[in-house]
Amino acid sequence: MAVATAPMNLTKVAHAGISVSDLDASIAFYTALTGREPVARGTMNSVPFGGAQGLPVARLRYATINIDGLGIDLIQFTEPVGERTNGKANRPGSMHLCFRVDDFDAVHRRMKEAGYDFLGDAYTFIEGEVTPDAALGTRVAYFNDPDGTNLEIIEPKGGFAG
Repeated sequence: MAVATAPMNLTKVAHAGISVSDLDASIAFYTALTGREPVARGTMNSVPFGGAQGLPVARLRYATINIDGLGIDLIQFTEPVGERTNGKANRPGSMHLCFRVDDFDAVHRRMKEAGYDFLGDAYTFIEGEVTPDAALGTRVAYFNDPDGTNLEIIEPKGGFAG
């Protein structure tokens, strides 16, 4: 694939789409995580939309949960049904969705008490491993949704936007 060298200036995010195996379970998970109910739910049965995604057809159920500045589209393909990617952080093509928090310790503690299973210990960026130094002290922790989508909580420090 050739990469264009001219900037496309895509600087605003509308939504993140996450393929799920069980829409109802994912709605429950993301509603509990965000405290927000879906703003849209529905079904789609479309050959043209499938073609736009490189699929022969797109039969799916979906729900959208809006958080500040981002829509999270949860999409369960009923045809064609896909295989789970088991997206580990180091696998090319995997992605993660990061939630910014103001009080890392309080959120991390509440999540652990609620049964969220973090992938490892919480981490704080230290000198010599991050640039710019404005990110020093930034706290992160990673966990997965029911389908293995990588999720993160972050409390940025200094001038780091996160």
